[in-house]
Amino acid sequence: MTHAPASDAETAFLTHRPRAFAVAYRMLGSIAEAEDIVQEAWLRWQSADRAHVASPEAFIVTTTSRLAIDHLRKASTRRETYVGPWLPEPMVTGDAEGPATPQERLELADDISMALLHLLERLSPEERAAFLLHEAFDYSHAEIANLIGKSEAACRQMLSRARKRVQAERPRFNTEAREHARLTELFQQALMKGDPEAILACMKEDAIFYSDGGGKVAAALNPLYGADKITRFWMGIMRKAEGRITPRPVWLNGLPGYLLTEGDTLHSAVSLRIEDGRIAALYVQRNPDKLADILRQTGLRPLAT
Repeated sequence: MTHAPASDAETAFLTHRPRAFAVAYRMLGSIAEAEDIVQEAWLRWQSADRAHVASPEAFIVTTTSRLAIDHLRKASTRRETYVGPWLPEPMVTGDAEGPATPQERLELADDISMALLHLLERLSPEERAAFLLHEAFDYSHAEIANLIGKSEAACRQMLSRARKRVQAERPRFNTEAREHARLTELFQQALMKGDPEAILACMKEDAIFYSDGGGKVAAALNPLYGADKITRFWMGIMRKAEGRITPRPVWLNGLPGYLLTEGDTLHSAVSLRIEDGRIAALYVQRNPDKLADILRQTGLRPLAT
């Protein structure tokens, strides 16, 4: 078997690693799992007969995608028995001043919001791969068909189903970052003041609240439905905190969000979905395992379990 020099192999992989990670993260909704998948793709790239690989990018992304599909299939049972709602792992993509340069984390686009990643959980692994590769990375139907091992006609049908399921909801939360930031700040101020009327005014009447504690820290075990119920829940949290918990603005998954901190301890990462100028959904990540990347990025300490 003939190999290119190791340094060339490493250079090629590092060139395409950001895209491989971007695919894996969008597929899995987990930074740690995406890193593991990319590492496995690197091992397979090292052992491949690279002299016969026409396109390193195609090989690396295809390998990553197939590994992610296999991982999702195996993870489905674990997610079915997960304690409480399963939310994706949030990613810091900028500080309070604005988003980071794309190269600093991954190939950023408007398709890594917590709202979209949560929505993609409703698709099968193959549908998810087909949708992401076509919509986010401009892969052709033929390329996707080859990747997932189906005919091009079957791939077109699969992609059509996935697109319809996503687009049925996605247009409702396409909100400009400036408007998203404005509402995020208003909501933060309302929380800090403990003003129930102001909190209520920020939300749609049929808003939904999701909280992921993973069975490791306190969190709502079921989604909360309705602005009134969500407001009462938030007011209870803030009363118990007695002013010790403060919101810290940060960009999460390409949009303004905030961290709830107590001193140097991280309690939660909060992302919002905006529809028609109001908050339609709140995604509150409290699972310490899914806050590990944020802890590394910010230097904050985890909540005791």
